[in-house]
Amino acid sequence: MSGIEGKVVAITGASSGIGAATATHLAERGARLVLGARREDRLNEVVDRITEQGGSAVGVVVDVTRRDDLKRLTDTALDHFGRLDVLVSNAGTMAISPFDELRQDDWDAMVATHITGLLNGIGAALPVFRRQRSGQFVNVGSTAAYVVKPPQAVYAATKTAVKVLTEGLRQESGPDLRVTLVSPGFTHTEGVGKGGSPEAAAAAVRQRDEIAMPPSAIASAIGYAIEQPDGVDVSEIVVRPTVQA
Repeated sequence: MSGIEGKVVAITGASSGIGAATATHLAERGARLVLGARREDRLNEVVDRITEQGGSAVGVVVDVTRRDDLKRLTDTALDHFGRLDVLVSNAGTMAISPFDELRQDDWDAMVATHITGLLNGIGAALPVFRRQRSGQFVNVGSTAAYVVKPPQAVYAATKTAVKVLTEGLRQESGPDLRVTLVSPGFTHTEGVGKGGSPEAAAAAVRQRDEIAMPPSAIASAIGYAIEQPDGVDVSEIVVRPTVQA
C-alpha cells in the first residue's frame, strides 16, 4: 500500500507537540488513526478536532512504559480498522539536568520512556506486522544522538539508544517491513523545559522561543516516510532549524 490515504497509523505521545501535529497532518491526508497518550483530556481534544474535520481517529490512554498499554493500542487498531500499517513511537520526556544534581528519577523516566517504551512498541506491533507481511515503524529520535551537549547527556544517551535500536530493527526487518528513524532538532513543544533542573529548563525554554521550529515540520517528515511506495524505505531523516549548530 503506497501513500497515506487509508493507512492505519498508531501514534504514541499523541496528545500534544509532534504527536498531535503528526496526527493532524496524517488525518488531512486520509489516514485512519489510533492515538495514544497518558493525558486523556488532551488526547480527547485531538481526537475530537480530527473527527469534527471529517477525519478518522480513536484515542487510547497509553503509558508507553507499560507493555499492556502498547498491546491495547495495537489491539484497538485491529478491532476498529482490521489492521495496523504504521506505528509512530513518539512519546518522550526531556528532563535534562547536570549530573551533579543526581536527579535519578528523571534519568529513570527518560530510560523508561525512550528505551523501554520503544521496545514495548516493537513488542506489540512486530507480531502484527509479521502476520500481515507488511508494516512500518517510525521512531522519533533526536539530534542529541549526533551532538552531545551539557546538560543533556542522559537524554542524549537514551536517544542514541533509539537510533541504535532502530537501525538494528531495520537490519532484521526483512523485505516486508519498513523502519524509519526521524531525528528532530530543536522543536517548539510544551515538553521543552518540563522536568529536570530549573536552571536547565529555563535555558531550554529561552532557546526554544528563539530558534525552535514548529512540530508541523516533523509531521511533514514523518508523512514523507510513510507515503513512499512499497519497497522503498526511508531509513533516516534529520530535521533541524537552520540556526541550530
